[in-house]
Amino acid sequence: MERPDFNSIQDYEEFSKYYWYRDELIKICREHGLKAPSGKIELNKVIEAYFAGERILPEKKRIKKKKPLTDELTLDTGLIACDFTFGNQFRKFFSEQTGEKHFKFNVDMVATVKAVKEREDESFTLGDLLDVYYGKKIYARYDKSVLQWNKFVKDFCADDATKEFGERLKAAATLWKIVRDSDVEKIYSRELLEKYRDRL
Repeated sequence: MERPDFNSIQDYEEFSKYYWYRDELIKICREHGLKAPSGKIELNKVIEAYFAGERILPEKKRIKKKKPLTDELTLDTGLIACDFTFGNQFRKFFSEQTGEKHFKFNVDMVATVKAVKEREDESFTLGDLLDVYYGKKIYARYDKSVLQWNKFVKDFCADDATKEFGERLKAAATLWKIVRDSDVEKIYSRELLEKYRDRL
């Protein structure tokens, strides 16, 4: 079944059967005058509300004064108050807190910082972010659904049956486009390959 145009879809259940890129979801939200957050989970919530008859509108932008970067960082320092970034100053701070010489921010920390800034949550501290790192606290989770394409290609290339294709990535992309625009599950399988082999 071909993916229909968004405006012809009747409800969220039908909408959910199809794969939508983040950029497509943003475009849909903007075209319908809805809030267009940057994450797929949030975008899907806006669209789900739209189908339920609720319009989540864009927030009016407020001009904020830039807060000076706090020199002395502590676990009680507010994430917004210190104008947090994923730069060296904060990497060094978390390296000292964790004892990890080459500290790396994990994906849930990235999702959390984004959510804290979007919600303008001034109560959230660097200590709270450290708790997210250790898995002691959940504020926002990384949207792993954006990795469907990566997993699809990885599974496609891991299947010996796909070795016959000279340009495997191109074949995987063609098969993915068929799956993406249909209501079938968005995972690779040998059955899927056999079903659409003549189109690759």
